Amino acid sequence: MNKLRNNVIANYVGAGWTALMTFAFVPFYIRYLGIEAYGLIGVYAMLQAWLSLLDMGMTPALSRELAGLQTDSAKGSSARDLLRSVEVIALGIATIVALTIWAGSHWLASSWISSNGVPTDVLAQAFAIMGVVIGLRFIENIYRSSVVGLQRQVALNIVTSGVATLRGVGALGVLAFVSPTIQAYFAWQCVVSVISVASLSMVAYRSFPSSTHRAGFSLEALQTIWRFAAGSMAITVLSLMLTQVDKILLSRLLTLKEFGYYAFAVVVAQMPLALVGPVTQAFFPRFAQLHKQGNHAGIASAYHAACQLISVLLGSAAVVLLLFGREILQTWTGDPALSARVYPLVAVISIGSLLNGLMTVPYFLQLAHGWTGLTLRVNLVAIAVVVPTLFLVVPRYGTIGAAWVWVCLNASYVLVIIPFMHRRLLPGEKWRWTFGDVGLPLLAAAMTGLLLDAVVPDYHGIVAIAAKLLSCLVAVLTAATLAAPIVRTQVLIHASVWLRVAKH
Repeated sequence: MNKLRNNVIANYVGAGWTALMTFAFVPFYIRYLGIEAYGLIGVYAMLQAWLSLLDMGMTPALSRELAGLQTDSAKGSSARDLLRSVEVIALGIATIVALTIWAGSHWLASSWISSNGVPTDVLAQAFAIMGVVIGLRFIENIYRSSVVGLQRQVALNIVTSGVATLRGVGALGVLAFVSPTIQAYFAWQCVVSVISVASLSMVAYRSFPSSTHRAGFSLEALQTIWRFAAGSMAITVLSLMLTQVDKILLSRLLTLKEFGYYAFAVVVAQMPLALVGPVTQAFFPRFAQLHKQGNHAGIASAYHAACQLISVLLGSAAVVLLLFGREILQTWTGDPALSARVYPLVAVISIGSLLNGLMTVPYFLQLAHGWTGLTLRVNLVAIAVVVPTLFLVVPRYGTIGAAWVWVCLNASYVLVIIPFMHRRLLPGEKWRWTFGDVGLPLLAAAMTGLLLDAVVPDYHGIVAIAAKLLSCLVAVLTAATLAAPIVRTQVLIHASVWLRVAKH
């Protein structure tokens, strides 16, 4: 349990710093590049998401398999072979991805993207460099997944925090002092990705138990994960179709400038989801380990703790963003026109993102049990409904229509998946999840946020507004914590320990 706690803390420190480095400089990127060129960063995120399909489910399967080393250290040699085998496949895929995007860069720049202010040659050069970055990030994910499975998450967060600092601060420095161009931005991301791949590779291999065995490519090792990897890949394919098809349509139908506004709104609305990753990253190996041990009571206890922690943190952040989003945007960007343009989108997308985040722990519990069928079947049905709906809604209602489809999709996940999942994996625990883990913390956060929105006056000046927003966030977070019994108990225990230490 101490390792789990340390991993959660390390993940939040790392994720907090990474989020700061990722989001803090976005207004400056827009200022130096312009909203139209910034739209290319949104296209990059979309391409990176789609090309993650090419890992063929290897990353979650690799993480799940390496988590077994915690209970069976004799598997060390085969685990090394598994990582090396996946590594070789990933390197080949990354090379193909980079060459394919480079070869198609002029077509993407001239035929797919509609831009009035960025020359086609500039767009093509940006796409070519983007392909290399996407290939490197693909390899990064293999090593990151390995370190997560090996539960070396303190080391992982040291590396990712350093890399995030290089990405954020370095990119700003390049744009400000070297070249304020989109090509320079992606060139710097390429340099940092090389550093990241080298660092994560070193951490991954040094995390294995010491052995004289030399890792090598092994079809036998790959066969141990193929069934689970195939299920994970199928889920990934369907999930990406559901979450990225709106961006494909919008990037094709809108100008690059309009797509830039939508990409910025998505970035803002999904900021609270940064609070989800540290929890699932710490708990997924724990779920897999407890499942291998057949410890049903331990799984239930860890599951409810993770769900309540997500509800408290994600729910509080989402409530504050929804109620005070306009002030947050204006304070952050310093651009009233940009804030007014994107806030309606941010408000709607943030509701869908909240629902999506609440489903993350149940999803990872299914993966820990090796059960991919439920999500696969639900996604198949969802695609049959959502994709045609988007083709009807996006041309007529544009970005706000796509945002509401995102909300409806995630609401359907909660209504459909939760009952079936609990019936099979955690019988009798559904209502505890509904009311104790999710309902009460969200209700407390929402009621507190609405009260504060009604009684706290408007302030002027960045410092005053920032102080107001921070105070409201603390109040909402406190209310949600008090309404979540497991989180409340842990907070009180740690507070009492800190008080005793402070007295001495």
